[in-house]
Amino acid sequence: MALTRRTLLLSSAAVGAAGAATTLPLSAAATAYRGPLRSDPFTLGVASGDPEPDGFVLWTRLAPTPLAEDGLGGMPSRDVPVEWEIAADERFRRVVRRGVTIARAAAAHTVHVELTHLLAGREYFYRFRAERYVSRVGRTRTAPARWARCDSLAMSFVSCSQYEHGYFTAYRRVAEDEPELILHLGDYQYEYKAGDYVIPGGNPRDHLGPETVTLANYRQRHAQYKADPDLQAAHAVAPWAVVFDDHEVENNWADETPERPDPDFLARRAAAFQAYYENMPLRRTSIPRGIDMQLYRRIQWGRLATFHMLDTRQFRDDQACGDGHKECADAYAPGRSITGAEQERWLLDGFRRSTAQWDILGQQVFFGQRDNNAGPAVVTSMDSWDGYVASRERITRGWVDAGVRNPVVLTGDVHAHWADELKLDYRDPTTRTVGTELVCSSITSGGNGADSAPATHPWAAWNPHLRFYSNQRGYVRTRITPSAMTADFRVLPFVTTPGAAAHTRATFVVEDRVPGLQQTADTPTPTPAPAPALRSTAGDGSDTVRQETERP
Repeated sequence: MALTRRTLLLSSAAVGAAGAATTLPLSAAATAYRGPLRSDPFTLGVASGDPEPDGFVLWTRLAPTPLAEDGLGGMPSRDVPVEWEIAADERFRRVVRRGVTIARAAAAHTVHVELTHLLAGREYFYRFRAERYVSRVGRTRTAPARWARCDSLAMSFVSCSQYEHGYFTAYRRVAEDEPELILHLGDYQYEYKAGDYVIPGGNPRDHLGPETVTLANYRQRHAQYKADPDLQAAHAVAPWAVVFDDHEVENNWADETPERPDPDFLARRAAAFQAYYENMPLRRTSIPRGIDMQLYRRIQWGRLATFHMLDTRQFRDDQACGDGHKECADAYAPGRSITGAEQERWLLDGFRRSTAQWDILGQQVFFGQRDNNAGPAVVTSMDSWDGYVASRERITRGWVDAGVRNPVVLTGDVHAHWADELKLDYRDPTTRTVGTELVCSSITSGGNGADSAPATHPWAAWNPHLRFYSNQRGYVRTRITPSAMTADFRVLPFVTTPGAAAHTRATFVVEDRVPGLQQTADTPTPTPAPAPALRSTAGDGSDTVRQETERP
């Protein structure tokens, strides 16, 4: 499928020609600099993020040799001036801001430009220049004014892109949809060395380098992902709001507790956080301080929606009962928290103060209960909110008591599409629905999935609030209006070879002031995947199960 003009996926040559027509004035420092940049340093693309009514963050990284083992991208060990330019049109005939910033060697020559004093609710185009090289063009936008009434927002959300398990075609399909905002809900990159996490039939491509432990390792791994053209297309089309889950550090870590005993885990965590900030379009408020990083935050879209972006890794109690899927009395302990007390207070206060029509939680792991046992025992995942039942009850009760108009939870992690209705008491299926959860599948993690007919999981027989399931790869495309939130569950028939088309497997609508799901479309995949589906022993494709059953 050919990309449209408005996706801005211009070739480097075309961008260079446009740049020649509007040469940027160099600062004195930039004019004096003559660095050894003998090849294009913009190999990792461009990105923007965290839109506010008056601005956003612009990102790029200079890396003429992006996969260098030292993680420094082949750059000289000195700071380099980088020019940036913002325009109201994609050909840069109406430039509105320009300036020069410094790509610091100490930060692997990453660039974060935090813009303010722009007009609210506007589309902008941006690019960078370092010496004679010009980056591709990116498209971004400011959020509407906080008091503005908005007719609609096109938002897509994604998660779980294991480079080795397939091609990032789904990112390309997200870009072709031209959303106004993209949320990434975790597992942007994976930590394993080649051969550690292999799908049936073998991985179609491999990670470079060892398992990520050092700052150089994480920088190299982020560069390998960012060099992918499909991921670059998705970053260039719209602003992103990102949160990490576990694999940005290591599988199933919890606060200061690693998956397996590791005396150097805190140093590893600090290195992972540093590389994550360097490679994401985050504001300076998220600059790591040792092992700490401020990631939870809010993004407001006028009076239409407030996105509460959560961090369910950095402050959580350790997983109960040794982790895994099991019956566990400790999961119900009243003091356990997946968010930590401070973040919980922040979230509950946000509910009380909210004036938005839609309050949307962007977070990482399954929120509603998923009992995988047909008998009287409740067997659930200790890595999800099921392992922190009291924490979930406090959050759910918090939005009910605050009178939140439309609470919706967005989730990643489990490598499958799900849609479920949220309850205060999951033991009684007749109790009223108090919210809605939409779960996106993985971009690639798990390899080729498989369609299911009917589109429900066997667990739904004793979990009637679980309304939809699809074990295909893909993403969720939404349109939010004052009257409804429409969610298209987009799927790809295969990912182990490139070029798959995407189609809508099912569509659900959440109506204003009516928590719960109304299905409006159900379209099975017309052709089977070309390779066997990866099926976990628990049937949900989660990383926790994969580690228990497959890791050496």
